[in-house]
Amino acid sequence: MRALGMLSTIVAGLLAAVPPAAGQGYPNRVVRIVNPFPAGGGQDVLLRPLAQKLSESLKQAFVVDNKPGANGMIGTEIVAKSAPDGYTLLGGTTGALAMNAVVQPRLPYDPLKDFAPISNYADSAFILSVHPSVPVQSVMELVALAKARPGQLTYATFGVGSSSHLVAELFSMRAGIKMVHVPYKGSAPAVADLLAGQVMLMFDSMQSQMPQVRAKRLRALGLAAEKRSPAAPEVPTIAEAGLPGVLGGSWYGLLAPAGTPREVIARLHAELMRALADPEVRERFTSVGTEVVGNTPEEFAAQIRADIEKWGSVVRTAGIRAE
Repeated sequence: MRALGMLSTIVAGLLAAVPPAAGQGYPNRVVRIVNPFPAGGGQDVLLRPLAQKLSESLKQAFVVDNKPGANGMIGTEIVAKSAPDGYTLLGGTTGALAMNAVVQPRLPYDPLKDFAPISNYADSAFILSVHPSVPVQSVMELVALAKARPGQLTYATFGVGSSSHLVAELFSMRAGIKMVHVPYKGSAPAVADLLAGQVMLMFDSMQSQMPQVRAKRLRALGLAAEKRSPAAPEVPTIAEAGLPGVLGGSWYGLLAPAGTPREVIARLHAELMRALADPEVRERFTSVGTEVVGNTPEEFAAQIRADIEKWGSVVRTAGIRAE
């Protein structure tokens, strides 16, 4: 885990570096963390225990406020236009920030200029799963089937330009295949139709897919990650399965509106690192196939910029346009 090994040793130093005024003055009232996706989704599973830990350590309530809609744009815009005082924060994701930036022609916020990154707190690689009726047992068998039946295999996504859509397009590009995109308004209806056999396959989070895989209602073929997940060690990476270069999923991070005082950002970062070092939080994250991260504000900002470039290339090559 990229930064986790260092968390316990740097937390004390980070806290010591926060100016006394920040510790004394912030927070002095309830802090709202806007989750731009529905309750119960992958972001919620991770954000709520972090909010609880922040509430405990900072002695003020950190409340998760779900504001879903438009691939995360509604909730994200709310934070972009909020007062930069540290009392409205964003639970940001790859889709809401990096992918929307390259798909949506009229994005109501600038992901690079309108936010002050605090930290990417977790990564969740997407898993490729198929309905059991699809006659394949591996990634390369799926590729062979798609080549034998061009334009006949259907894949579900959260919507046009969503993270599941762009990862599936990256997979198709690497494999040299063409499949039929079936967009839905969110993960839940997409998964429902996948389980019903109305669509054939999907890229989605391990939080969503693995319970269905364990129940034999879906078949997992590969993970879009650099290494296997401890939560599902039996599932090979897509590269191991024979198709390199397919890496994707979602990161989850905490951000504030641009202009938030540096002392407040530093305090939030230090307390977030403390929460991520907690064994209970780590266990909860890893149990659902999520990797704890915990990088610096500067590293997180660079990550957002890099993802905008990466997914912009996929969007341009695939000719994806917002609906």
